[in-house]
Amino acid sequence: MADQRKYNFSAGPSQLPLEVLKKVQEDLLNWQGCGSSVMELSHRGAEFTKIAKEAHDDLKEVLKVSDDYEILFLQGGASAQFANIALNFLDKSADYVNTGQWSKKAIAEAKRIGEVNVISDSQENNYSSIESVENWKTDSNASYLHYTSNETIGGVQFKDVPNVSTPLVCDMSSDILSKRIDISKYAMIYAGAQKNIGPAGLTIAIVRKDFIAKGKEDLPAFYKYSTHAEAGSMYNTPPCFSWYVAGLVFKWLKNIGLENMEKQNTEKSEKLYGFIDQSDFYSNPVDPKYRSQMNIPFILANSELDSKFLEESKEAGLINLKGHRSVGGMRASIYNAMPIEGVNALVDFMKEFENNN
Repeated sequence: MADQRKYNFSAGPSQLPLEVLKKVQEDLLNWQGCGSSVMELSHRGAEFTKIAKEAHDDLKEVLKVSDDYEILFLQGGASAQFANIALNFLDKSADYVNTGQWSKKAIAEAKRIGEVNVISDSQENNYSSIESVENWKTDSNASYLHYTSNETIGGVQFKDVPNVSTPLVCDMSSDILSKRIDISKYAMIYAGAQKNIGPAGLTIAIVRKDFIAKGKEDLPAFYKYSTHAEAGSMYNTPPCFSWYVAGLVFKWLKNIGLENMEKQNTEKSEKLYGFIDQSDFYSNPVDPKYRSQMNIPFILANSELDSKFLEESKEAGLINLKGHRSVGGMRASIYNAMPIEGVNALVDFMKEFENNN
């Protein structure tokens, strides 16, 4: 890779497109000849206003977001939204689906605010599968139904949008922009930036305007989605640099096309899963129907070789393959910016390691 860069399989902050990083490097000291770095521009000045609008409009185009929705550029990560969603919209109760560590955290935060109905819980199968939607015990009076589309730690992913009548709220932090989605099926989606969008520090929320209007009014101004919508995400100083880099990523995606990106992600995941499945040395614990295209955990048959695998893979230019501490084993996160060459290099290394051990 260029400049001795390694293939970074981190779950987040993740690898960014090399093309985007080179543009950041080019612009860093003097953005478009204005005499200042993006990090030094006033968020209310003409220069950053242009950056912000282009990023907003490009994301709207890539995801085909209608005028019925607000696109918000926020701070606090997806974790802040766990509480904020409940603060704004949880009235008598809300339905939640527990498919892994991140949905579990969202549930815990919402329970601080009001009544939560856990309508499906995958904890008993160690978060290796997702219960069929037909078996969910939904509440017709729930303010919304929250689920996590892709669980970064466990490696399970929803393949279809749940067909329910309750307003859908979805944490898409780790698979947003990886495939085409029908925004019109959601009341709200949100995502931390550091997987497929850009550097940490930015959170995207796409919220239907009539859903925002249902938000509670008796909240501090900063915690109301209506505040940020009315201020064009400029109620306070936003994460300017992260917003700028995200805008470059959106342009990069526009050039590729979301349909083509989806095909690339399918090719990458099928390559890695295909190798794992034919091996007796490696295994993947997730139900094949719900395997994530973004985060692929795998286990060595002999866990005593884990340290050796990590050490030798790092020497081979493959970094951050250690599985989450709650799961163990290995995990390859292959977000949009991971090229097929990186997956090929990983598979080649895994073959060699298996042959040698």
